[in-house]
Amino acid sequence: MKIKSSIERIPGGMMIVPLLIGAIVNTLFPAASKTFGSFTGALLTGSLPILAVFYVCMGSTIDFKATPYILKKGGTLLITKVAIAMIVGLIAAQFIGEGMIESGLFAGLSVVAIVAAMNDTNGGLYMALMGQFGKKEDVGAYSIMSLESGPFLTMISLGVAGLAAFPWQTLVGAILPLVVGMILGNLDKEMREFLSKAVPVLVPFFAFALGAGLNLQNVWKAGLLGVLLGISVVVITGIALLFMDKLTGGNGVAGLSAASTAGNAAGVPAAVAAANAAYAPVVPTATALVASCVIVTAILVPIVTAWWAKRVGAVR
Repeated sequence: MKIKSSIERIPGGMMIVPLLIGAIVNTLFPAASKTFGSFTGALLTGSLPILAVFYVCMGSTIDFKATPYILKKGGTLLITKVAIAMIVGLIAAQFIGEGMIESGLFAGLSVVAIVAAMNDTNGGLYMALMGQFGKKEDVGAYSIMSLESGPFLTMISLGVAGLAAFPWQTLVGAILPLVVGMILGNLDKEMREFLSKAVPVLVPFFAFALGAGLNLQNVWKAGLLGVLLGISVVVITGIALLFMDKLTGGNGVAGLSAASTAGNAAGVPAAVAAANAAYAPVVPTATALVASCVIVTAILVPIVTAWWAKRVGAVR
């Protein structure tokens, strides 16, 4: 059986197929990780440890001379993503205000849901896609983009800046494995060669673990509106990010890879409401919508990115 070649015929198959398998397993058997425990349970819930190893191995391939490029690329994608979320949020606020739409096709839609969905990139998905289709330096760009994580910038977009703590320890922890890998790879070429071989191998394992953290029922709960919002995130932020990526010398692959919604964004509406009670009534629907966006964008972004990478000749 030609399993590998069959999977690779699908755009981004080494990421999409394991991710979908993981999501299906978690949706049909949500207690599987606890039932089996041990190594099986660790694999189903182990996206962070696998990603940490991925960061170290990928970091080993990055030359210190690439630091200016990383700052430029990461800064461009960060500013673009946040700016688009702010602009769309400000426009939506003119029609929705602090509440939500009460009836019709868009019933339940709120500014909080829109901004939270657009504001935060799925870092694991971005780095995995960059490891497969982008430059090794593009992976390091997420060390800058990680500044968008959490409710802080969403609150700024909503006009309640300063009400959230900004944990620098978490940011340092997010980039430390990458930095360790960079140091090892730059100090010893043999370590770079040794660690770099693991990068493509880790992609399907990380993708499966990421998928095992998704529940496809969230798409059902949010209904058509959740799917439409997820598609809007990919289209609106994707076009802007692709344009800015190309404007700064890229080929657009990194931009499209960042057009997703992070898993932790689903917790942003509740965090925002904790800081400003005016948003409390929209939390349940906003949370469902953002959770739907996480799943929809996790499926669409690899497909779109793989298609674009093939078009621009970035497929390795």
